[in-house]
Amino acid sequence: MIGFLSGKVAGRTLEGCVLDVGGVGYTMACSGATLATLPTDGSSCRLLTHLHVREDALVLFGFATESERQIFEALLSVSGVGPKVALAVCSVLAPEQFRSAVATDDVAAIAAVPGIGKKTAQRIVIDLKEKLALPDLHILGNRHDTVGQARSALENLGYSPAEVRQALTEVAPGANGNVEEVVRNALKVLS
Repeated sequence: MIGFLSGKVAGRTLEGCVLDVGGVGYTMACSGATLATLPTDGSSCRLLTHLHVREDALVLFGFATESERQIFEALLSVSGVGPKVALAVCSVLAPEQFRSAVATDDVAAIAAVPGIGKKTAQRIVIDLKEKLALPDLHILGNRHDTVGQARSALENLGYSPAEVRQALTEVAPGANGNVEEVVRNALKVLS
């Protein structure tokens, strides 16, 4: 297996990038998060890789961090989740956001990823809860219920799941109050 590639960024596509390694261009599919961290074309970079082997194709995936690659590979172990869906999860949720969603059974956050329905999100939570290094639930405390209720309230007010997730990420770490306080602070972030 190819563990990583070091070379110069030779170009970008909608799905990934081309990395020039010693005169050979490797096309890699990358998440939006990885694409955002790539330097300008012609600059050197190192990407961790995963080679996905299918009967009809060999597809190389590139990752900026080991955490992102671990999440991608864990998702591939879930029945019904292929590399495109796993890459979509990595594009929408940062590794720590994903781990937190699995730890707190936040099916809604995972189902907000394009290509994932509620049943697939539930399967991901069930299958990966034992496999991933998850944050300690006692540290999260009762925030799970508060944040879940706040998420629902904000979505009912018309905010998109992505906007709500971003606002709650900024508010929730220090949210020790009730649902109303979390919603009020999230609305400040959203405005």
